[in-house]
Amino acid sequence: MRLRIWLLCGMLMATMATMATEAKTLRWSSKGDATTQDPHGQDESFTKAINALVYERLIQPGRDMAPTPWLATSWKVTGPLKRVVTLRKGVKFQDGTPFTADDVVFSFERAAKSTQFKTYAVPAGVARKIDDYTVEFTTERPNPIALISIGEVPIMSRKWAQANNALQPQDFTSKEVTYASRHAMGTGPYKLVSFETGVKMVHEKNPDWWGAKDSRFDGNVDRIEYRPIASDATRMAALKSGDIDFVIDPSAQDVARLKADPDLKVWEGDETRVITINLDQAHDELLFSDVKGKNPFKDRRVRMAMYQAIDIEAIRTQIMRGLSTPTAVPTPNPKGEGLPAALDKRPPYDIAGAKKLLGEAGYPGGFGFTLHCPNDRYVNDEKICVALAAMWARIGLTVKVEAIPKALYFARTPKHEFSACMQGWGDNNRDAMFTLRPLYHSQDFKGAGETNYGNFKNAELDALIDQADVEMDPVKRQQQLIKAVEIVEKEVLVIPLHRQVIPWVTRANISLVHRSDNKFAPLWITVR
Repeated sequence: MRLRIWLLCGMLMATMATMATEAKTLRWSSKGDATTQDPHGQDESFTKAINALVYERLIQPGRDMAPTPWLATSWKVTGPLKRVVTLRKGVKFQDGTPFTADDVVFSFERAAKSTQFKTYAVPAGVARKIDDYTVEFTTERPNPIALISIGEVPIMSRKWAQANNALQPQDFTSKEVTYASRHAMGTGPYKLVSFETGVKMVHEKNPDWWGAKDSRFDGNVDRIEYRPIASDATRMAALKSGDIDFVIDPSAQDVARLKADPDLKVWEGDETRVITINLDQAHDELLFSDVKGKNPFKDRRVRMAMYQAIDIEAIRTQIMRGLSTPTAVPTPNPKGEGLPAALDKRPPYDIAGAKKLLGEAGYPGGFGFTLHCPNDRYVNDEKICVALAAMWARIGLTVKVEAIPKALYFARTPKHEFSACMQGWGDNNRDAMFTLRPLYHSQDFKGAGETNYGNFKNAELDALIDQADVEMDPVKRQQQLIKAVEIVEKEVLVIPLHRQVIPWVTRANISLVHRSDNKFAPLWITVR
């Protein structure tokens, strides 16, 4: 009898040991899909998170979101225009070729040609190989945030790009399809196994990843299966039934119910992302409008009228179900960026005042236009736009909402094809320049203004941003950044709405690190 018990115990222990080492699969979902596999193709957070499974950067956020040496091990400033970066040795791409300075130089040159990534690559400076594991970056002028820019460019294999005709970045806005937009091969912790747009994407753990030896892998996920499910109800039903393990974008109205479900766990936190409405201030005649021969959005009074007609508390309580923080500051992280709290004061909700402003601008009867929004990118994006249309109707504006998938939406926004549109901008660099330069500077085709969807130009604002871009005195520079934000607010160059509070929901057997950048990070996910 005693022998039988010992045998049973031994069998149980062996079974448990096998289970502990058994490969774990994580099945997850959201309403949208990655728009490309090209790491320099599209500067959109969800897509960048997917790309980051395969492609790594020299410096990137660690578990605590602090900047962490990654493919670089150290760096130093060697002159007012020069920074020298030491690369990590012993790193290999997933095809077995070694990672060297040649790949870094190539990646920065490639990214500088991208309409999406030149925002980071150009300020980083010109990359020059010193030896196989040392790269020197030289900027045209002093740049106080060059090191942050250096940490924003994903690294590709030059050899792989040459072999697959992928030396140039994908032209996402023209809907170009390339080998690199459908395939991926980097140094990262996961390999892309398959990618069927709108259906399924599969990654498997890279057994030769350098970070495993460096104790960077703190989870147990060996296989990742992603399925985009557009319907909120269908997505949540799949989670409840156990068909999927993790949903990164549960419907806001479901969160309270999900918290009460013992089979599930809700993870919450503020996201460093601001949601705004951008208005075309460039065309002489407004597109998609019944106004002919002029553009009402060029008039600050019209923009302020629209701002004052927004019942932001109704959006927070009824649309977002409390999962938003209304704001007047058009940057993702005002506190982290050192902006004064006094800037965060919205004009009062005032329908009568808004109507008066429209009348003074010459539109007492209002006018009509189209508001374009994504329907699968931000929390309740389409619902917010529908609510805005109803609010603006109270001051005489006739607004048609056109909500489209983000893959189509983000192909059109850089072309300035919209009269009015929603924009979400997230950033964890704690420096307002990473918002001011790409979003609020006029477009100069060198990286500034690349995501200025309203296509506006304000000479005073441009001058301040340009000054802060090269100012090495941190106190003086911060005052320039604050003044620049003040101008964006005063001139109502965009209409800020809120910063999202982002809930994630998993099966109860999942543990993870909830990130303020709302990016999926399987390095720190455990499936029990």
